Amino acid sequence: MSKLQQELRQGQPFTSPAMETFLNLLRTAEAARAAEADLLHAHNLTGASYNVLRILRGAGDDGHQCQEIGARMVTRVPDVTRLVDRLEQRGLVERRRCERDRRVVYVRIKKPALDLLAQLDAPVAAMPERFFAGLAAKDLRTLNQLLVKARPDHA
Repeated sequence: MSKLQQELRQGQPFTSPAMETFLNLLRTAEAARAAEADLLHAHNLTGASYNVLRILRGAGDDGHQCQEIGARMVTRVPDVTRLVDRLEQRGLVERRRCERDRRVVYVRIKKPALDLLAQLDAPVAAMPERFFAGLAAKDLRTLNQLLVKARPDHA
């Protein structure tokens, strides 16, 4: 009986190695999301809102349009505009119209968000180190290569 079968209390073998691997991947991803959620919840952030703030910090003073933020997200969210709305209500981001084309709106990060991200930088950086502490650097490189290879069209 595999470790995953024990964790899921499943007496029957999986229908295929691909099915077991897929379920293991989902289980591992959920554990990673839970660790992230625990850390960010204390700062009233979700993984998606944290990701938006990191994207905007990287954009500098120019900021990004919502569609560009959406394209850069690690995990896709259906409505970046509403996510930005919530961050704007908290005073973490601001919208600015482009002077050359008033139809274009840029989202920029504000100082309170930069301060918040600075507080989170070290704990967030430590999280993957703790999560993958049981894997050697060589194993992590192999895992990375396999995960890229497993994605459809190697996206």
